Amino acid sequence: MTTAAPEFGSSFVAMTSQQPGIKPALCTDGSDKASLKPRAPNQAVEAEGPDGGWGWVMVVALFINNSLVFGVLRGLGIFFIEFEHYFDASTQSVSWISSTAIAFQHFISLPASALAKAYDPRIVVMTGGFLAGFGFILASQATCFVHLFISLGVVSGFGWGLTFSPLLGIVLASFTRRRNLAVGVAMMSIGLSSLVLNPFFQLLVDIYTWRGSLLIIGAMCLNIVPCGALVRRPVNMDEPEKEDTKDASFTILLRRVLSNLEITLFLTRPYLTFALASILITVGYYVPLLHLVPHLQQSGFTDFQAAFAMSAVCGSDVVGRLVSGWFSDLKRFRLIHLFFFWGVLYGGLMVGFPLTTTFGSYPAVIGLSIVYGFTAAAADSLLLVCVSHIVSEKQILGAVGLLECMVGIGGLLGSPIAGLLKDSTEDYTVSFIVSGAFTHLGILTITTLPHFFSCSDPTPMKELANEDDGEDLHTVKDEHKH
Repeated sequence: MTTAAPEFGSSFVAMTSQQPGIKPALCTDGSDKASLKPRAPNQAVEAEGPDGGWGWVMVVALFINNSLVFGVLRGLGIFFIEFEHYFDASTQSVSWISSTAIAFQHFISLPASALAKAYDPRIVVMTGGFLAGFGFILASQATCFVHLFISLGVVSGFGWGLTFSPLLGIVLASFTRRRNLAVGVAMMSIGLSSLVLNPFFQLLVDIYTWRGSLLIIGAMCLNIVPCGALVRRPVNMDEPEKEDTKDASFTILLRRVLSNLEITLFLTRPYLTFALASILITVGYYVPLLHLVPHLQQSGFTDFQAAFAMSAVCGSDVVGRLVSGWFSDLKRFRLIHLFFFWGVLYGGLMVGFPLTTTFGSYPAVIGLSIVYGFTAAAADSLLLVCVSHIVSEKQILGAVGLLECMVGIGGLLGSPIAGLLKDSTEDYTVSFIVSGAFTHLGILTITTLPHFFSCSDPTPMKELANEDDGEDLHTVKDEHKH
């Protein structure tokens, strides 16, 4: 019987370790495993993630989840006119449904991340999928506007919040070198699903009315539950501490969840600055996605023309996210600079929608929709990835949930402000202009980040976190110099 020959490095370590007075050579990272491959001069000292394996299954799960969360959320604009006519409600009132759902999706992300980190992310995601579908099923039986508001805005929004941040945090922790591409692939489902769902929702309304449509959408959202069943904690993410369930009390459980909220991140200037900028950017981000269809309908275009324009936005959204993730992984430019560039572009393009509809040019509307969808998606796909460059790997899950909570403030205010301006002016022109102004204000806030104008990234916060693990920060800096 033949046996495989041992590797030279491992056998040499084994022989030298058995000789008295001789210690095996240590690698530059302090490990006792010899390595024949020298470290490249520009190689980062951060620990490499799995970059594959089950992480790609998590990308698929996040892909499907995003389709049934953000794809459905973007399609709610199809129902705005139906809700206004049936419940005799104003545009501002109906706008609160989507804004509340967006706000809950973001706000609940904070405790969802803490629960996923402290306990089992699988249970958290599966529970959220059930609530998301159950909310739409309840809304299909609504007898008054308040019933509709609570079912769609609160129940479904709560469920969406439990699913997104745990899945995204796990994907971010599962990749290092291909992180931007993995997130881009998972997030491009937002545009891809919207491309299909917007005309599909319009078809459902024409055939089954809004009640039957909401019932079908609720059944679709229940598919998030099996996606949650696929969740596994990455190898580089700490396992939760086991505790005696007999001695566990509500106070102990609550304390454990609160300890994983990562609230102390607000004491760091980079994270606080980025969170404030994200709030301002999100105020304007959702306005075209939710009000473009009713704006085009009011401007004289047919329902299917309006839905097709939204599909154009979503179609270019797919390409924008994929291209943005691929290009940022090339590391030709700093990630924060790319985010700034895309944000400036799509914030300015918002003003173009009222101009194109004023002249009644539908080809111009389609062209602007394509360019806007590409730039907005390119910026949005980098928003949460930038967080992984600000915090340590152990803080990623909590940092994502915390930022999602902050972004929820902007999502809560954006659509109602646009609806209020429309009710006051009886036109969407001012709404789109103000939305673009909020986006540019947030992008300008990004420039106040420390070392923003530097051509190279500053020392990552994850290296600073290594001090708590007994590593010498000066050694890390010296390695960067060499």
